[in-house]
Amino acid sequence: MASFELDGIKLRVPGHALNDSLRRALESGKYEWNESAAIRRHAKPGDKVLDIGAGAGYVSALAARAVGGDNVVAVEASPVMLEVLRQNLDGNGAAAAQLIHGAVVDDRFDADTVSFLVRDAFWASTIAGADAPRDKLAEVPALRLSALLEEHQPSVVIMDVEGGELQLSQQAWPDCVRLVIMEIHTMVYPPSGVRAIFDGMSRNDMTYMPWGTQGEVVVFQRVHE
Repeated sequence: MASFELDGIKLRVPGHALNDSLRRALESGKYEWNESAAIRRHAKPGDKVLDIGAGAGYVSALAARAVGGDNVVAVEASPVMLEVLRQNLDGNGAAAAQLIHGAVVDDRFDADTVSFLVRDAFWASTIAGADAPRDKLAEVPALRLSALLEEHQPSVVIMDVEGGELQLSQQAWPDCVRLVIMEIHTMVYPPSGVRAIFDGMSRNDMTYMPWGTQGEVVVFQRVHE
């Protein structure tokens, strides 16, 4: 088990869930630095934060500092990371945070489980494509976005889902969500896909927020007429 510390958050990650680039990011303090900067700027007391793709729990733990652990819901699909995530939350003052196992899917998905590709580096794991190697697959609960948002009523959503953001951005997002911090994986999409993400969020009365947007991490804010 490898140990790291970022901004006072102590993380323990099993060696089999790391590769060299992920280890370097954790050691240098550059791991999820865009998301962490956005959550530090925007999460306020009174918010409820939903972290989709929580990984090792760094961003969820930072959110708990701002809003309290009982106002954080962390969603993680990888079965390899569940116990790690729970321990990291508990060890950083976020024991009250709720942990949900599953992969978030759009509402058109009609099965109760989904094949999830568990890559050697946990931050690259994703819902499996047709060519995914069978020995790296796990069947995990399928969590439909609308049901998740309806049940937990978050005001801030953090989304790092390795290529699932295009489908999820096309759905209706309830008015309770005032802010979305979304990593857009531009290596996955052509420019038309990136445009579709922005168009989908715009149809939900969410627009670009420059403060906190950095690189592929884009902050969308609710427009109030």
